Amino acid sequence: MFTGIITDIGTVRSAEQRGDLRLVIGCAYDLSTVDLGASIACSGVCLTVVDKGEDWFAVDISGETLSKTAIGLWQEGAQLNLERALRLGDELGGHLVTGHVDGLGEVMGVCPEGASTRIGIRVPQALGPSLAPKGSVTLDGVSLTVNEVRDEADGTHFSVNIIPHTAEQTTLQDITPGRQLNVEIDVLARYLQRMLAARQH
Repeated sequence: MFTGIITDIGTVRSAEQRGDLRLVIGCAYDLSTVDLGASIACSGVCLTVVDKGEDWFAVDISGETLSKTAIGLWQEGAQLNLERALRLGDELGGHLVTGHVDGLGEVMGVCPEGASTRIGIRVPQALGPSLAPKGSVTLDGVSLTVNEVRDEADGTHFSVNIIPHTAEQTTLQDITPGRQLNVEIDVLARYLQRMLAARQH
């Protein structure tokens, strides 16, 4: 489990296809405290550490994960939002995040709003029922609060605000219209949606 509070920005140093895609990711973590087999969320995707060095770790990404996640994340030079797995006793600063992507969002608009930046995002209609004003959503691994939600013919549109601190500490500082984002709905909304669906059958 994770919280959606980003603790480092990693850079993909190499991407090598060897059955699965092997990524080597440079980071500022103290890797002596990271065990092989540990989980690290990389832009919202829970991945397993399979190798490591002094300032890098390696992960393998399956074809299934590649097909379900945002274009452009898994290539040399790409920057990734990183978060180590939550440990018992850690502060839950964001909200509970599993690291399993529910769908892709497309950035529809970016505009300043005071010192913050408002981002408009479109997601498939299937995710719409799990989004609510003042609820939580994870975008590329970042825990954010939903401002407003509206259902349109081309999907569900919602907006979030990025405060300056969040922009500085994540890859969302360079966000532009057209960019794809990994979207994870709130885990409580996911279970509630499943329960409601089960009652209807």
